[in-house]
Amino acid sequence: MPQRSVNGVRLYVEDTGGNGPTVLFAHGLLYSCRMWDAQVPSLRGRFRCISYDHRGQGQSEVTASGYDMETLCEDAAALIRDLGVQPAHFVGLSMGGFVGMRLAARYPELVRSLVLLDTSADAEPEENLPRYRTLTFVERWLGPRLVVGPVMKIMHGASVRANPARAADLRAVRDRFVAMDRIGAVRAVNGVLDRKGVQEELVRIRVPTLVMVGEEDTATVPAKSEAIARTIARATLVRVPKAGHLSPIDNPGFVTEQLSSFLGSA
Repeated sequence: MPQRSVNGVRLYVEDTGGNGPTVLFAHGLLYSCRMWDAQVPSLRGRFRCISYDHRGQGQSEVTASGYDMETLCEDAAALIRDLGVQPAHFVGLSMGGFVGMRLAARYPELVRSLVLLDTSADAEPEENLPRYRTLTFVERWLGPRLVVGPVMKIMHGASVRANPARAADLRAVRDRFVAMDRIGAVRAVNGVLDRKGVQEELVRIRVPTLVMVGEEDTATVPAKSEAIARTIARATLVRVPKAGHLSPIDNPGFVTEQLSSFLGSA
């Protein structure tokens, strides 16, 4: 199993190899590097694609601590250095975007370009906290099957959930959620909910940046991405049609096309 020990944690890493520029993919909360299964095969001919699981999620080690965004940023920085791929294109969705913004602002020498999908520079809105903490409590003590329905509504856009042709795709996402390590998932959720905002750091990001957001995203609404794109000097905003919070899964072809175009010119 491909594991890399960095920053005091064993991270699961998949690396296509190759001589092209490196693209490092960071997934969103309650998922894994499987999030990028539609994008990596299309990009690996031109880029060295590396995807990894954050601590406590996917196949990475479930640690006792270190789920705050600052530690996750240090995990990513250590991984890039350990692999010797700096500067790398960094692609992060939601929690992966929280990491990417910190990484590009604090370690500019490690980042060649930045792609932020369905993410926010703000702290978690206060009005979201009671509902999310209740779902987390139920998952921890009663199991993920009791919360998978509400979670799927948060993660996927209405267009995809209403499309019978996508039922198998959504079942695969549901099955991965139910199978995840319960303790790691709860710790990861708490790290996201307790995060601090980084709006003031965005002005330090100077690399080419693509900001994408599902037009049906209700977890990090499009206004959050619009604010990021306005603040980062070299940012472009793209809305993903018929997509919710997991836009690379909801509309994989569109996201892949945008990534290919941006990374090829960044």
